Amino acid sequence: MNAHDLPARALEQRGIDRSLKRDSAATLGEQLAARFADRIQQRGLQPGARLPSVRECARLHGVSPSTVVAAYDQLQAQGLVEAQRQRGFFVRELPVARSATPARAPTAALSVNALPAPVDATALIRGMFQGRQGHVGPGLGTLPEPWLDKALIERALRRTLPHAADALRYGDPAGDPSLRQALSRRLDGELGIAADTGQIVTTLGATHALDIVARTLLQPGDAVLVDEPGWAVEFARLTRLGMRLLPVPRGPNGPDLAVMQALVTEHRPRLYATVSVLHNPTGQSLSLATAHQVLKLADAHDLLIVEDDTYAWLAPPHAPRLAALDGLQRTIYVSGFSKILAPNWRVGYVAAAPALAERFIDTKLLMTLTSPALLERAVAWCLDQGLLRRHAERVVQRLDGARQRVLRLATEAGCTFVTPPQGLFGWLDTGVDTDQLAIRLAEQGWLVAPGSLFHARRAPSTLMRVNFASSQEAAFWHSFVAARRALLQGSTTRSRGSAET
Repeated sequence: MNAHDLPARALEQRGIDRSLKRDSAATLGEQLAARFADRIQQRGLQPGARLPSVRECARLHGVSPSTVVAAYDQLQAQGLVEAQRQRGFFVRELPVARSATPARAPTAALSVNALPAPVDATALIRGMFQGRQGHVGPGLGTLPEPWLDKALIERALRRTLPHAADALRYGDPAGDPSLRQALSRRLDGELGIAADTGQIVTTLGATHALDIVARTLLQPGDAVLVDEPGWAVEFARLTRLGMRLLPVPRGPNGPDLAVMQALVTEHRPRLYATVSVLHNPTGQSLSLATAHQVLKLADAHDLLIVEDDTYAWLAPPHAPRLAALDGLQRTIYVSGFSKILAPNWRVGYVAAAPALAERFIDTKLLMTLTSPALLERAVAWCLDQGLLRRHAERVVQRLDGARQRVLRLATEAGCTFVTPPQGLFGWLDTGVDTDQLAIRLAEQGWLVAPGSLFHARRAPSTLMRVNFASSQEAAFWHSFVAARRALLQGSTTRSRGSAET
């Protein structure tokens, strides 16, 4: 009996998606094509991704192979996919808009390092705003809503109401003075980073701070060192600004110093963008010895370092920060509050040498004119009262328990951790192509973060990032095991077929 002949209950027991409507006016092929088309247009399936084989897709959706062929034919006719002989069906590359950057003479370095923006970088961001059949996204980069302190947010907002008249006028270009004072105290007292209020500029979140730094210090065509693996949003953002990415392999103790030395010597990059503490996606932190070597290299080659400390509230205060060791001479420190207070609280900041801080203010004025003084004052109140610190301590304690649970579930599911589990993220080896795994799990409503998302040059990977806080559901790991098993079986079948041929 074929999958498409099975009753609905049997399909469900075998993990087959039966959401296609057999009583709909649209045929099953049209419904399936529409589903894939929507995911391609929403960038849930990135250009170059391979669709499931006809047989696999038929089994996954409980339809006949001819239905899948009809759906794939429609996608081809719409120009969304292309068939590659003896390889399968692949999402077509999207047309690239012609750059306004003046043409440059082609060089070997440019041809090697002018990497395309990872167009799948927005897939996870879009997933933050779209419901996924009621499931939490194991691949998302934020804390689950129940982990956040709604009462603290409400108290902080009430405290700002007497100052509501401030919203009627522009605030201080550098940001709310009370927040900058609170940040100066925290940076010096808790993280060992000496920065007075004149060295701190508030922003609309950490990503905005990174953008201000890049727009102030870089020109199109400049080379920038980045960690690899690293965060795809940063890769895409820098690439769209016209920068050339120079990936530096990231190990447990920090960047590969030999590779970094070679790249700096050959390409003379202006900037190194890095996450020192609780690196995304590996969860690792820079060792003190490596931090000293990075700073020596930066000093020898006139290199500025942008230190992204987005997950500062989840990390030990004593973890080595480049900005603390360097005293903000060659380092520019960036952080924010959306990861610990609420994703919608877009309050961040950048701390730097006084002369750089003034330049960042100019760029901020051109980009946003001002920043939300009332929200900034609410964050300052949370800092001054010690309430944010206590909330963070509770989150860290809860995260410790979640990490142990996910470690057990992932190990039982056949995964191994590439790096020791720390912080919010786990970096797993699944043993299968995680791009294909992501496609299968998306059909079940689970948004995951495949390893290819974290590389400047997109390539198939067996690695996957999981959020410890939002990957605790046994239901997710059941779906994961079924999808992984199907991929392993499909790989075995293809290998046998090749051997027989």
